[in-house]
Amino acid sequence: MARVTNSDTLPYVDSRYELGMLASQRVRDLNGGAEAVVEKKDDKLTVVALREIASGKLNVADVRHEFVQSYKDAPTAIEEDASLEIASEDPMLREIDAELENSLMDDAENGEPVAEDDTPDASESEE
Repeated sequence: MARVTNSDTLPYVDSRYELGMLASQRVRDLNGGAEAVVEKKDDKLTVVALREIASGKLNVADVRHEFVQSYKDAPTAIEEDASLEIASEDPMLREIDAELENSLMDDAENGEPVAEDDTPDASESEE
């Protein structure tokens, strides 16, 4: 099979849309180290995936299942304690950092918004 066309793959998939989804999933699998069921030759993985589907040797139901699961199994982020600590050896910087962090935590607990700039305007200081 020198060249794969849509008509070669349509007996194994329901639509061209599904063909695109399944081929992209199969490329991800091949990139992840899965063994190809057809000869790779010097072809790009996209071509290999399409050739696999068109050959009928690939279990399309398994690839379809993997595709659906890849969207269901969304990884969850693990929240770590947010810390402003500076990894410095200078004790003075570590002390200042600890004071700043404590101040911000106290403000957050009291429901006070943390101001970005507490310096008075130049117009206020001239009065």
